[in-house]
Amino acid sequence: MYTIGYDIGSSSVKAALVETATGQSIGVTTEPREEMGMIALEQGWAEQHPEDWWHHVCAATQRLLKEHQITSDQISGIGIAYQMHGLVAVDKEGKPLRPSIIWCDSRAVAIGQQAFDELGNEKCVSQLLNSPANFTASKLTWVKENEPKLYNNIYKVMLPGDYIAYKFSNRIRTTISGLSEGIFWDFKNNSIAHWLLDYYGINSSILPETVDTFSIQGKVSEAAAKASGLAIGTPILYRAGDQPNNALSLNVFRPGEIAATGGTSGVVYAVTEQLSVKESARVNNFAHVNYTHSNPCIGKLLCINGAGIQYRWLLNNLDVSDYEEMNMLAQSVPIGADGVLIHPFGNGAERMLDNKDIGSSITGLRLNNHSKAHLCRAALEGIAFSFVYGMEIMKSDGITSSVIRAGNDNLFRSKIFSTTISTLIDQDIEIYNTTGAIGAARACTLHQGKFKEFGQQIMKNDFVMSYQPQAEKEPYQTAYQNWKNQLKIILKNT
Repeated sequence: MYTIGYDIGSSSVKAALVETATGQSIGVTTEPREEMGMIALEQGWAEQHPEDWWHHVCAATQRLLKEHQITSDQISGIGIAYQMHGLVAVDKEGKPLRPSIIWCDSRAVAIGQQAFDELGNEKCVSQLLNSPANFTASKLTWVKENEPKLYNNIYKVMLPGDYIAYKFSNRIRTTISGLSEGIFWDFKNNSIAHWLLDYYGINSSILPETVDTFSIQGKVSEAAAKASGLAIGTPILYRAGDQPNNALSLNVFRPGEIAATGGTSGVVYAVTEQLSVKESARVNNFAHVNYTHSNPCIGKLLCINGAGIQYRWLLNNLDVSDYEEMNMLAQSVPIGADGVLIHPFGNGAERMLDNKDIGSSITGLRLNNHSKAHLCRAALEGIAFSFVYGMEIMKSDGITSSVIRAGNDNLFRSKIFSTTISTLIDQDIEIYNTTGAIGAARACTLHQGKFKEFGQQIMKNDFVMSYQPQAEKEPYQTAYQNWKNQLKIILKNT
């Protein structure tokens, strides 16, 4: 038997087949072959059509089953991971009333900030664990204020993963973890944050009913079976936002465990049982996938917008063939890149820098002494330093790490990048070759409570290697301190 997992991203939909007994990945596919587009009618806006996600889910499912000669009755469960914080609004027929306002849309920033100020920072932080900021509740309020006729026709609002689950099952549901990422959840009272909804003038009936993250959340309907190729009655057994799901995929469930990802943006995601928040302006806090009132596991999420995009920019603008060549060039240069410093914050405002947009910068470049090899080393170190800087913020927010696990992506495949982080935080970094779609497929067994077996499958199937701290730390510490000193100057002048 097999399970199937989906990762509903803003660039593509990934689907994975996993053998249930062993947790082994059988196949992964991506739809569409070209990156999905976004609708941006104004600067800072980003929208997508929910129906497109469903179309790509069905196409990916059909292709996976066909390529691996799997019949629909061999699929025992569905797991869904999805881009966080998006808003899907549907009418009583379940039809989207407008394109989804997705995670990177910034139109509701001012609405969330006004709520934070007027409701009181202390109240928001102690009960929501966040500012309302630019999350789903604020985006819904933007619709209410700017599209009132459309708003009045809304029957329910959903997150992107809730919509895909609805299309499979014809049941509109969500999870506590999902409500928390939309900033609809009151952690202090362990209930929907009615006081926030009252402030925004939103009736709580607009929210879906809740189900457990690991549970039978619905079953494939006749219409969905015809569209997707799955069997009628196949259960949906798991759903979660992409960052909690990435942590799950790396077996990060317990306090002190940290998941790190190094894609276009970087993420540090730490689990804690503490509901106290000191860094609400720079760190987001959500109910982790295994959150319950008696086991309040919180996922602290710190995002670094300028990460892999910096290295990709160099790849596109230097005379090099691929990342492997760049890594080789970087290895020919000593720690500290002979004084060249790169700050990779060129992908918009950085929340961990108090929402300042400082851009990417190169300093210390000597045209008679430095080469593209120095730029490659300085970029890897600069991105690694930004991760360490973020982990220092997490530490100030009460996080003490016991283990750090990361996916085997382009950045963490670099010895320089991973060793730099490992040495500066004085901790091993475990590397695993997995994806969010594979993790979502494996999570289908967790409604039976098989967490130990789940972790064993990840270690057996996915573990690649560990990076250890270097004995000679001083060169790394000196380079990092130089980088931090320059960052202070940049921030002061921004």
